[in-house]
Amino acid sequence: MSFKDALDPSWLEGQYLLWRRNPESLSPDWRAFFEGFELADQKAGPPGPVPGKASCVGCSAKQSGVQSLIYGYRDIGHLMACTDPLAESCPVTHPQLELSCFGLDPSDLATEFSPWSDSGRSATLQAILDSLRESYCGSIGTEFMHIQEPAERQWLIERLETANNDKRLSTEERIAVLKRLVEASLFESFLHRKFLGQKRFSLEGGESLIVFLDEVVNGAAATRVSEIVFGMAHRGRLNVLAHIMGKPLANIFSEFSDNRELAFVGEGDVKYHKGFSTDRRLTDGRRLHLTLAFNPSHLEVVDPVVEGKTRAIQDTLGSEGKDSALPVLVHGDAAFAGQGIVAETLNMSQLEGYTTGGTIHVVLNNQIGFTTLPKDARSTRYATDIARMLMIPIFHVHGDDPDAVARVGRLALEYRQAFKRDVVVEIICYRRHGHNEGDEPAFTQPLMYQQISQRPLSYKIFASKLDAEGVDFGGVESIERDITGRLEQALTEEPDPTLDLGFTAGWQGIERDYEVQPVATGVPHAVLADLTSRLSTLPPGFAPHPKVAAVYQRRNEAVQSGHGLDWGGAEALAFATLLAEGVAVRLSGQDSRRGTFNHRHAVLHDSNSDETFTPLAGIGVDGARFSVYDSLLSEAGVLGFEYGYSVASPESLVIWEAQFGDFANGGQVVIDQFIAAGESKWDRSSGLVLLLPHGYEGNGAEHSSARVERFLQLCAEENMLVCYPSTPAQLFHLLRRQVKLPFRKPLVVFTPKSMLRHPACVSSLDGLATGGFCEVLPDPVEPSTVSTAILCSGKLYFELVEQRAASGRSDVAIIRIEQLYPFRAGVLLAAVAPLLGVGDWRWVQEEPANMGAWPYIRSLLTAAIGREFRYVGRPASAAPATGSHRMHGIEQKKLLDEAFQKG
Repeated sequence: MSFKDALDPSWLEGQYLLWRRNPESLSPDWRAFFEGFELADQKAGPPGPVPGKASCVGCSAKQSGVQSLIYGYRDIGHLMACTDPLAESCPVTHPQLELSCFGLDPSDLATEFSPWSDSGRSATLQAILDSLRESYCGSIGTEFMHIQEPAERQWLIERLETANNDKRLSTEERIAVLKRLVEASLFESFLHRKFLGQKRFSLEGGESLIVFLDEVVNGAAATRVSEIVFGMAHRGRLNVLAHIMGKPLANIFSEFSDNRELAFVGEGDVKYHKGFSTDRRLTDGRRLHLTLAFNPSHLEVVDPVVEGKTRAIQDTLGSEGKDSALPVLVHGDAAFAGQGIVAETLNMSQLEGYTTGGTIHVVLNNQIGFTTLPKDARSTRYATDIARMLMIPIFHVHGDDPDAVARVGRLALEYRQAFKRDVVVEIICYRRHGHNEGDEPAFTQPLMYQQISQRPLSYKIFASKLDAEGVDFGGVESIERDITGRLEQALTEEPDPTLDLGFTAGWQGIERDYEVQPVATGVPHAVLADLTSRLSTLPPGFAPHPKVAAVYQRRNEAVQSGHGLDWGGAEALAFATLLAEGVAVRLSGQDSRRGTFNHRHAVLHDSNSDETFTPLAGIGVDGARFSVYDSLLSEAGVLGFEYGYSVASPESLVIWEAQFGDFANGGQVVIDQFIAAGESKWDRSSGLVLLLPHGYEGNGAEHSSARVERFLQLCAEENMLVCYPSTPAQLFHLLRRQVKLPFRKPLVVFTPKSMLRHPACVSSLDGLATGGFCEVLPDPVEPSTVSTAILCSGKLYFELVEQRAASGRSDVAIIRIEQLYPFRAGVLLAAVAPLLGVGDWRWVQEEPANMGAWPYIRSLLTAAIGREFRYVGRPASAAPATGSHRMHGIEQKKLLDEAFQKG
């Protein structure tokens, strides 16, 4: 810590406090400084008495003790906050906040000090203590002294210590809060009475969440915010849908009534997983759009999805995006502390490719998981401690004090808008019922639930408080009657069956259903040549690494000659041509700027200055932007983010690239619950592309397989496209096809490693200029000479061609299946029609028999060709590949030999 840094008063106060408690905790220099400070104070002696009042304005030691006391309350006052509705009593003291810790004693309580030196004000020690306890030890406990930015700390200090009065709710606002609480509570009890035995994951015990979210929405409406994207798990979701999102009660009730089916596409989902979108028209004519993201039971997995959706909206809005679009995430306490994707999402908050200008996190602390107590669920004091890594404020608030909850809601929004950083609010409440309404919590927490059963409803506690303060709100019974009447009326109303259907807003004009049709994706030679020239033109004086410069030179020469275009070059031209047509391209993944296998080099680095240059960034027209990011070392978080981005940006090409194909394992929950099933469950589609390096090169189990079989197992109802292209031209057309198709489906692409520089894995410029992606590539052999037909996919094709030449088996045809799903038998038949008289048909793959495409494609091939196929490949195995390079070579040779064995 430099002397300049030490000039921050709050830091200096903290160091002095540490020295008073434990001098050995500081360096010798600072110990000497504080020792000298106290020695000088002792020599100076106390000031003379001031007639008429006890004053110690000039007592350096006592004054410093007061300053340290103030620092102590700011630092750990939250440990004395009264935030637990189930606590029998509130803390009244803390050993580290005793007066004696600061060289003070009760005799000093009537003495005046100057605690706020910059204001010139003085107050008695008792008044200072009262103010500190009100600021930090009431219904709100605030953790913020871990924040390293002095400006942020001071901003919070000013609002927490000097704005207590002007932040209180007006009488009208408090009455509105009471009505919100009654609405939230009676809604739950109404569902309980009318739909007996149905799960609803009620909000009872945590109704103040509605107060908090209402404050955030109303506060946002008064600022430049035009979009709010919410994400939350199932507890309280129906309440939020009804009272924050404005989903018609008739629609919610209809979903409980199994005899009234609403329109939906696919399989549908349970009501407490559904999302919703709505517009609020503001008095100034602006529109505030609210979206609640769909979320499966995997709780926090929705977090990065919401961040991705928000980022896509912000990118669309441009420079004002971070002010205009706000993400709000509602967490459970056990999930926030327990699920790793929370940390992954928090880690994104300030990263260039993933920041959304701050998220408001609200943790609804039930003080219990399903049946698990906090002591068995986390190793930290607070459920929110993981968020301290961001050095952001964390507010702990009493869930049955709606005044405090509303105030924190306003403060959280104000902080986010001021600093564009995350903020965390923990509403400490309880669950009035078990995990769901069919569960009995007294089995495992009998004493807790005895206490809860005797506790009045939250709105009744607040109504009694208002009544005691003389607030005239017309009586709670009147409010109850009015709300109950509206609930009963809604039960008789007809729902709107089209309200929840997707393919609206930005998805208008995009078709819902998969349609089999050829898509021309070729680009004229002249355009390809011009784009290549532009990509090869570097800024004056820019000097990339010689090997990187050679990559770009080879690409330029390949286009000029019309031959030898490699994988990286074709990919770059796919991106460039789309950008030149006004289509934005976003690519992210671990090391994606360079490319794991050194093939992309989308961002160039000057060897002398380390300045960067992105050739593709200058290609886009009509606002189309090329964005490429090296991601954090996360799969689930980043994949969830990119999925969310793709949902909100259907006209863009959005790509997530795995460092190795097997890294998709880490994002499996996103693949299973969003990518593969989102359209069937929620009528929400995505055009996200997954690039998964795949291929057996002797690199062990983890770096061989992208688990082709898992994706194919998830395929049904034309929910995804799964492709294994074998040439650069095929990749070029496949990427362009993804945004040229009239519909959007997730695209899984198994990309190569060794093929990236394979001399045979190249394409001609004609291959990019004409035609489109071919689902099946036939072998241009003379049909009359063929005795054996081999079908395969991907990288193995080139090894089979080499083996065919080496073995002299010119009677073997090798057909490539480039699109594994949807598998179209008619396309295959057209490609192999001249070979239908062949008697020997084989499927050859690198993967073990229980993996790869074989388990899925076997029956399809037999049905299409009318013959049983012979399997050639590795035997079934528990692991995808061997870890021995020598064994890999043996296995690979064996399967290649077997592929060409006669008979």
